[in-house]
This record gives sequence, structure tokens and C-alpha cells, in this order.
Amino acid sequence: MSDIEIRDDRAAGRLEALGDGGEVVGHIEYFALEAPGRALVPVHTIVEPAHEGKGIAGSLARELYATAKREGIVVAPLCPYVVKWAERHPEEAPAADPELLQAAKDWLSAHPGRF
Repeated sequence: MSDIEIRDDRAAGRLEALGDGGEVVGHIEYFALEAPGRALVPVHTIVEPAHEGKGIAGSLARELYATAKREGIVVAPLCPYVVKWAERHPEEAPAADPELLQAAKDWLSAHPGRF
């Protein structure tokens, strides 16, 4: 994997992977859930085609879970990639409470134009 920098643009709901030239080569779109508990909810993971296969999506998922841990909250993944990544890395990605997952799905349904 080439050297990438990961930056959290919380206001835009994007965790971005920046390539050597500072261009965005991948990102996770997410939102912050506040109730019934606080959680980061990843919805989509996208890696630019020229950068696929370099571990960028996994690095983004790992950083999302690390961010949540630093903030004392959980990740409630709706993104299929992050769900599969979490299943492969249970030591880094604790399972979210089913109630939080349902609340995240409900929030997403109530905000159809957001993602």
C-alpha cells in the first residue's frame, strides 16, 4: 500500500484517504447517530478505481473504528464493506447493539437524500 493520510471531515460526514499528492483516493461516508446512543454509522465505502486493491478501504474502516474508540462511542455499520471488514476483525471492531443498528437504519430511512 502506498503512503496515505486519513482525515476525518466530520462536518461533511466523510473519512477520507489522501494519496501522495493530496488527492482523495477513497472515503467512507458516514453520519453520527445521537440517540438511542452515540455511534458513527458508515453508509458507503468508495475507493477510486486506480487505487483499488491497495488496502485503502481496510485502512479507512480501521481508522473509523479507532476514531469511535477514542471518542468512547461505537460503530453501527450499514455499509456492506464495513460490515464484512468488522466480521473479519472482531478484535478491532466490536459488534454494535441491534437497537443501535435499527436506529441507524431508521435515521437513514428518514433522511433519504442524505446518501
